[in-house]
Amino acid sequence: MTHLKEYPTEIRYKAVVLHSDHLTPSDSEEVRELLLEVQDPEFICEVNQSFGVLVHANGDFGNNYHHRLYSVADIPEVVEGKTRIKLLVKRCKYVDDVSGEIFNGICSNYLCNRVSGDEITITGPFNLAFNVPEDHDANLILIGMGTGIAPFRAFIKHIYNEIDDWKGKVRLFYGARSGLDMLYMNHKNNDLTNYYDEDTFEALQAVSPRPRWSDPINLDAVLEGKSYELKQMLNQNNTHIYVAGYKDVLEKLDQAFSNILGSEKRWNNRKAELIAGGKWGEVIY
Repeated sequence: MTHLKEYPTEIRYKAVVLHSDHLTPSDSEEVRELLLEVQDPEFICEVNQSFGVLVHANGDFGNNYHHRLYSVADIPEVVEGKTRIKLLVKRCKYVDDVSGEIFNGICSNYLCNRVSGDEITITGPFNLAFNVPEDHDANLILIGMGTGIAPFRAFIKHIYNEIDDWKGKVRLFYGARSGLDMLYMNHKNNDLTNYYDEDTFEALQAVSPRPRWSDPINLDAVLEGKSYELKQMLNQNNTHIYVAGYKDVLEKLDQAFSNILGSEKRWNNRKAELIAGGKWGEVIY
């Protein structure tokens, strides 16, 4: 697994914010979709890549920049030689474990505060931990939590808009606090519903039973509700599993897939096969 500090920042590009759209309800956590236009024609980005955002900040040990990675949230578009890319960002804050003081996330707040015409500095592009398989009969189990939906939104649009003969199953499991927080699957933006009539595609939503009480998202229950089909898919050699989202989701996934396959040992063996075959990928934060 590559750590953030290992990603190079020496090569930098200027990008202009074309749009910043608020995707979530006003009484929910703020998530924005930003459309950026990269001025340098040498910057080329694809659906299976991410890019970095550099923010000037006074850090420890003389570190003057804050670097964060963002997955491409749509199919990149080239307009008059300039690449346009989208990203999702949630306005974040955290509590210091020692002092109890609340701090705003540096990069997330910086990006959420940008408006049309603002210029930002980006790095990359960098390859993600997963790729669109060359085998168009491959099955995809995509599991996204929160803004982890970003790379899968780009994947799905690419598969059904730019690949003519995709025959494998695509199963998207998407977790969010409530139905209104389902990015690209709510009343304001229902982009992913465009593919509901595809024979190979199905999207399944996992939400918190009591979102205002911060109950956990029932992702494991939704996965186990599709046990029969997922077990069939896991028994096929051309199935890929890609996960993007919060780090605590991995424990839920291990438990759910252990239940689906009948034991923890069987799942650990199958997961090891997926990893060894390059068919397991995760982008965890």
